[in-house]
Amino acid sequence: MERDGANKSLWQKNVDNYVSIGNVDHNFIYDVIIVGGGITGLTTALLLQHAGKKCLLAESHSIGFGTTGGTTAHLNTFFDTPYNKVIKDFGLEKAKLLSKGAAAAIALIKQNIHQYDIDCEFSELEGYLFSTNEKQDKELDEIVDAAKTLRVDVEYCNNLPVDIPYLKCATFAHQAQFNPIKYIFALAKAFEDLGGCICQQHKVTNITNEKDALRIETSRGVFRANNVIYATHIPPGVNLLHFRCAPYRSYAMAVKLKDDKYPQALAYDMFDPYHYYRTQKVDDEYYLIVGGEDHKTGHEENTDACFRRLESHAKSYFNVKEVAYKWSSQYFEPADGLPYIGKLPGTSDNIYVATGFGGNGMIYGTLSAIIFSNILVNGESVYQNLFDPSRLKPIAGFSNFVKEAADVVANLIGGKFSSAKIKQLTDLAAGEAKVVKFEGHTLALYKDENHVLHALNSACTHINCTVSWNATERSWDCPCHGSRFSIDGRVLTAPARKDLEKIDLEEKMKE
Repeated sequence: MERDGANKSLWQKNVDNYVSIGNVDHNFIYDVIIVGGGITGLTTALLLQHAGKKCLLAESHSIGFGTTGGTTAHLNTFFDTPYNKVIKDFGLEKAKLLSKGAAAAIALIKQNIHQYDIDCEFSELEGYLFSTNEKQDKELDEIVDAAKTLRVDVEYCNNLPVDIPYLKCATFAHQAQFNPIKYIFALAKAFEDLGGCICQQHKVTNITNEKDALRIETSRGVFRANNVIYATHIPPGVNLLHFRCAPYRSYAMAVKLKDDKYPQALAYDMFDPYHYYRTQKVDDEYYLIVGGEDHKTGHEENTDACFRRLESHAKSYFNVKEVAYKWSSQYFEPADGLPYIGKLPGTSDNIYVATGFGGNGMIYGTLSAIIFSNILVNGESVYQNLFDPSRLKPIAGFSNFVKEAADVVANLIGGKFSSAKIKQLTDLAAGEAKVVKFEGHTLALYKDENHVLHALNSACTHINCTVSWNATERSWDCPCHGSRFSIDGRVLTAPARKDLEKIDLEEKMKE
């Protein structure tokens, strides 16, 4: 199974890419085309298909390629933006609605597992949130008080399941965990069994309005639909949401323990960024998953150091035998703490989006599917005002900015460059990369394990920000809005829709 980075996640263990039937009809006008093959897209596609809509799911890479393949798969009824903050910023009634949505999302996951007989190691567990200093104590009290106000099942306790010193601890009942790839692969099969169509390796490049339907252009042909849903974690192109969602990288590792003391619970400390812990069984083997060390995408010069710090943290509190898997993944933090789910700002009324999930993608992705199904089948959703993207108001001149900035490729470099001259400028070792100034241009250079130099225009094709090298995932990451590219410039992660420009070297440099 492929993912959007060089490191393999635990979910890729002994798993091949999903093989779709691909019963596509380019002449048919679909009710809904869903863009993106993660938990949001597949849950949405299955709900709509089951409700009688004719749906097609288009995935630019393969099912699970993006964040769903790199999640740590915590299923929570509490969020990174705690209920006390939601009550303060949005009001008590909307906080109640958010709590109701969290429970509905977990209930839908359980229902799907039962209905489609999905073997994905799902288990309901207690979730523990603990403080380690007086400031965190106060924050924990505020979180617990707010949760109780909303009738969330939470209590203080004295039995933290991980051997980490703490001052105060609270336990949330009815939390859960699962294997996300086994789950979404089963959703994909159920969707196809109901007559749905999955098109992998179909990158959506443009959407335009025609007289009778939307025209969806992809890398493998044109489709038409009455509605489109972007379930791509962040919508492609240039949109107001890109300036209201900050991209972050999060790090995780699955470790084997010498003493087999794997906690049967989910646990979270209260640092910023926080650490999180849980146990997962895969192929009859137990692994402790430890996560944390989050930072803004493209803002960490040494991403390998994030793994070293996380490993050191794990070894401080657990009897670690080995690090079996380590990986990182991307999420988008919303400006006001809640995701944006609904009509995509600046587009026609039949184009929808779900983004800004923060670290709660499994829940918000599932809740997005409920919302889209409610809207497209019943005409409205009780949740749509709470998450409405139109709560963001564009600043003056923004529409003109979008028009000028969309899919920036104005500063093409073109021409040929001498690899020998580049070598004089920067002598890279195998596996190293660097952004350099050369003959009036800025180049992104990477030398692979065979000592072949890969040269790219360093300008991100989203809005021309300069990309940064991510050493641990061997990708070029944009620090502005989270676009990510492979060593050959291929788009890995939206919002960019176009690959980085390849620079034509006069010769392949080998040593």
